Amino acid sequence: MIRELHTPDQVRAACGDDDLVMWAARGLARGSRAWALGDAVVTASPRLARRDRLGVSGDAASAALLVRHALGELGPSFHPVGDTELIAQVAADIDGMEVAGEFSWMSLPPGMAPTPGDHAAWLDPAEDAEVSALLGRSAPGSYAVPGLPGVRRWAGIRIDGRLAAVAADAWSAPDVGLLGGVATAGAFRGRGLAGRLCRWVAWHLEKDYGRAALMVDDDNPAALAVYGRLGFIRRHIAAAGTKDGD
Repeated sequence: MIRELHTPDQVRAACGDDDLVMWAARGLARGSRAWALGDAVVTASPRLARRDRLGVSGDAASAALLVRHALGELGPSFHPVGDTELIAQVAADIDGMEVAGEFSWMSLPPGMAPTPGDHAAWLDPAEDAEVSALLGRSAPGSYAVPGLPGVRRWAGIRIDGRLAAVAADAWSAPDVGLLGGVATAGAFRGRGLAGRLCRWVAWHLEKDYGRAALMVDDDNPAALAVYGRLGFIRRHIAAAGTKDGD
């Protein structure tokens, strides 16, 4: 029988503290919900990293039943996300659903964030225009941009007064801090600034939320290498959607 979960501790116990599922649970705040069936768990959050998302874990048959239930409760705009094979099986089991993309979820085990240096700082909101300009030139496809709901704060490194690299605390959940919007200005590439800044932000995310994670495209080997050197563990995931969803 499908049961709704009403507290973050219930979600944590049901999913084995899966950090992707816990991130999508968002502490069961802001309209988030969660359900369990057997060892499967689905957590739902609206407008999480620009989309309505369902975090999915567990055996495929039970997970598909939970996804159907969630879509019936919440509507077709929600996109299941989870381990690649699981999402492929869930999508194949639901009429009108298909895998929309594959990428990677990378996370640091609790207590493993590397000690930061003193070369970065949280930026003032008055500096958002500079952040936007850097992203527009160097990372125009960034999901995180200043002023977007859920993008909490930006960190940066300045060199000779110029903003050289940026990264965001974006769409973090109460117990999973999400790193996003990482970019380095073209004139400063090749100096290891992205790694230094991500090390600094990851340490602060772990301090504030308990652990740090991020999403990265599989066709970005430079970013994957940077995050791997920092100790982030890679997990291949996929997202799916229905033809009626947005």
